[in-house]
Amino acid sequence: MSGPVVVILAAGKGTRMKSEIPKLLHPICGRPMIAWPVAAAVQAGAERVIVVQGPERELEPVLDGRVEVAVQEQARGTADAVRAASAHLGAAETVIVLNGDHPLLTPATIEQLAAAHAGSGSAATIATAVLEDPSGYGRVVRAPDGTVERVVETKAAGDATEHELHIREINTGIFAFDAGELLWALQQVSADNAQGEMYLPDVLPILRRHERTVSAFEIAEDPGAILGINDRVALARARALAQQRIHEEHMLAGVTIVDPAATVIDADVEIAPDAVIAPFCNLHGSTSIGSRSTIGPLSTLIDTRVGEDAAVLHSYLNGAEIGDRVSVGPFAYLRPGTVMGEGSKAGTFVEIKNSEVGAGTKVPHLSYIGDADIGEGTNLGAATITANYDGARKHRTRIGSGVKTSVDTTLVAPVTVGDKAYTAAGSVITKDVPPGALGVARARQENIEGYADRRRERDERDRDAGDGRERR
Repeated sequence: MSGPVVVILAAGKGTRMKSEIPKLLHPICGRPMIAWPVAAAVQAGAERVIVVQGPERELEPVLDGRVEVAVQEQARGTADAVRAASAHLGAAETVIVLNGDHPLLTPATIEQLAAAHAGSGSAATIATAVLEDPSGYGRVVRAPDGTVERVVETKAAGDATEHELHIREINTGIFAFDAGELLWALQQVSADNAQGEMYLPDVLPILRRHERTVSAFEIAEDPGAILGINDRVALARARALAQQRIHEEHMLAGVTIVDPAATVIDADVEIAPDAVIAPFCNLHGSTSIGSRSTIGPLSTLIDTRVGEDAAVLHSYLNGAEIGDRVSVGPFAYLRPGTVMGEGSKAGTFVEIKNSEVGAGTKVPHLSYIGDADIGEGTNLGAATITANYDGARKHRTRIGSGVKTSVDTTLVAPVTVGDKAYTAAGSVITKDVPPGALGVARARQENIEGYADRRRERDERDRDAGDGRERR
């Protein structure tokens, strides 16, 4: 039996977010909000996922190839939004409807709903929850036999009676339908309510009037299923819950997170067992951490791969590739295109950009390496600089294996330093250094005897002359 087709309603404006960014594009732990229910549907085994968006089609840039897009041309309610997806249902047997602004619904809940619907023999199954305070939610009205009679909205006066307002079982906005029954019932829905909209729950009494059964599936163990996002406060709550889930998943898989309350980890970050994440670390994007590596404290990694047994201390890495047994920091800045070979080091106050650092090579401190290729086993002295930009174009510096640059060496690209070559301290290297040679490029030192005394005498004369001018 094939999986269900999942329809995700995502055409709402989200005006309460008070943002120029569409609500469903606001990020939660590194993913746009809409990407969360899409991922949950895919993980739950959906045969197809259909996202219904508004006429602006603003969500398409973040939807991948697993998603089909339907457009609701006018905001006429949830039933109309599902109707907009009808052309995409094909030969589907079961249709599950989710909300794009309920990002923390789990794949397990979707699977359980699908199984409950298949086992019930009902035309529709509504996912419900029982709340201590159901204010603002549509109430689920049950028939005497325990099946669902209807859902009554409470957002405007006149839709719900006083008795119905005391019902604590609420509509989560999640449904499972037999596809054929859904398509037929959608044609019967009207906008005869206080809001003048076509509500998807109005499908339920239509089905019942034609002797179809509507069942309920109560969600008891998934608080994220009912956590809808309409403003920044709810967004923060959702992010906190999502972050907690991410932390727990990593820790149960063998990762040590020393202080989860002081650690930020995006949803798509991968961390191998026995890695240690120290406090005040931020791991974003497609970052991956290898086994037994230690990150932090106070480190930020963005789209960075870290190998095994590596250490990144108090540093900022963006788009870097860190090999096994590499040491980074403290206070290092590794920019996109940086590749650190096995056993290499980028030390204190080191910045590296678009460069490949060979295995065992060390850049210990106070250096800038940009657009460079460095061989294996090289040691760059303090304040080694690659001057890679001439004001119009960037050029590469090539440093061989076994090279030792002394302190305060500037390499003006394009330039090549051969294997096992040396540079003298304070040199500005503008020409290639052959393998095994010593590159010296600095002015010859000259000492001027008696300079301090002559300087003092000159200063005294200048001071006396100034006093004379003031007296006149």
